Amino acid sequence: MIEDIKKRALHRTAILEGQLRGVARMIEGEDYCMDIITQSRAIQKSLESLNRLLLENHLRTHVTDMFENGGAEREQAVDELLKAFDFDSR
Repeated sequence: MIEDIKKRALHRTAILEGQLRGVARMIEGEDYCMDIITQSRAIQKSLESLNRLLLENHLRTHVTDMFENGGAEREQAVDELLKAFDFDSR
């Protein structure tokens, strides 16, 4: 992994861990449902941020190499990207 992206991704996972523990405490404490939903949505946004970092790393490293190699590797890269976005490749 690209070092800067790795550091940022690990930081994001630490934040996510804390957010999840917080939501568990809120559920256990029977907090107001809308407050729990607000925190759950924040977790979803954090996961999206993590996914963007991971996708950026994949594009800058693996996909670049796969496209340069062409052929089957290029097709694999396309298939992986389509899968990452929940699109069928064929």
